[in-house]
Amino acid sequence: METVLITGTAGFIGCAVAKRFLQEGYHVVGLDCLTDYYDVTLKHARLKLLSASNHFTQACIRLEDSKSVMALFAEHKPSKVIHLAAQAGVRYSLESPQSYVDSNVTGFLSILEAAREHKPQHVIFASTSSVFGLDGQMPLSPHHGGNHPVSFYAATKKANEAMAHSYAHLFSIPLTGLRFFTVYGPWGRPDMALFKFTKAILAGEPVPLFNNGDMVRDFTYIDDIVESIWRLTPMAPETNPQWDNKTSDPASSSAPYRICNIGNSSPVQLMDYLEAIEQALDMKAIKQFLPFQPGDVAATFADTSDLEQLTGFKPQTTVKQGVANFVKWYRDYYRC
Repeated sequence: METVLITGTAGFIGCAVAKRFLQEGYHVVGLDCLTDYYDVTLKHARLKLLSASNHFTQACIRLEDSKSVMALFAEHKPSKVIHLAAQAGVRYSLESPQSYVDSNVTGFLSILEAAREHKPQHVIFASTSSVFGLDGQMPLSPHHGGNHPVSFYAATKKANEAMAHSYAHLFSIPLTGLRFFTVYGPWGRPDMALFKFTKAILAGEPVPLFNNGDMVRDFTYIDDIVESIWRLTPMAPETNPQWDNKTSDPASSSAPYRICNIGNSSPVQLMDYLEAIEQALDMKAIKQFLPFQPGDVAATFADTSDLEQLTGFKPQTTVKQGVANFVKWYRDYYRC
C-alpha cells in the first residue's frame, strides 16, 4: 500500500484531501498539531472522520519540530507529500506575524529538509492567491505577477515558493506549489466569510462587508480543490531543458518545479455571494458596510489554463450549489 504524508489533516483542505486518498486506497499519514487559531472541537471532528479508516495514522507534531518531522518521514517513507498545514488568515497576520514565520517558513523548511533526506517522488505544497497582492492584470496568471504581496501571510507563502525553487534546483526534489483561490464548502474554516456570514445571519447579527461590499472573489469549492490535487499528485514536474533564463517564466524552471493556480475562473461579487447564502438560508442579512481592510485585495480571478492542460480538469462548481451544500452541512453540524 502506497503511503502519502499529508500535513494539516485536522484543517479544512487537509482533511478533505486525506479523505480522498483514503478512499483511493492509500495509507495516509497525517500531521497536525491542532493549534487553537480557531475552534479545536471542529478540528477534532474532522480527524474523527479520518480515523474511521484503518489506513489512517495521525501524528501530533509541530512543523517547527524538525527532528520529529524527520523521524516521521523516516518511519513511514511516504512516496508523496502534500503539505497543506500553515498558519492561515490575512488579518491575523497583522496581529501575530511571528506565528506565520514559525509555521509557514520554519515549518516548511522542516518539510523540505525531510524531503531532501528521504526523496519522495513528489512534494505538493499550498501557496495562495494572496501572493498576487497588488497585481491587477486579470485573470491572474502564475506566469506573471505575484511579486507584490500586501499581507504578511501572503509574504510567507511567497517565501515558500522561493524556498521550494531553491530546493528543487539544488537537490532535484520535484515540487509543485498550488495557489488556491478562496476555498469554501462543508467543514470550512470559521474565520472565512461563508462561515461568518452564515453564523451572523442565523443569529440575527450584522454581516460585516468590507470595502462597502465592493469585492470580487474567485470562490473555489472544496471538492474541486481535492480533485485538482488528486490529479496533480502523480504528475511530478520534471526539469525543463527548454526553459529560457532570459524570459524567466516564474511558473516553471530548469529545475523540477512548477506553480499552478487552482480557482473556479468565475469571479463573483461579494454581494452576490451573500445573496446565495441568504437564498440557501431563506433569511435576509443585516448588512454592515465597513471600509477596506489592510492586507485585503479588491479582486481575484484565476487563470487555470495550466491546471486544465496538465489534468484535463476545470473547477466549475457554482457558488449557488456550493453555498447550498455548506449551509446544509452547517445546519446539520450545529443543529440549527
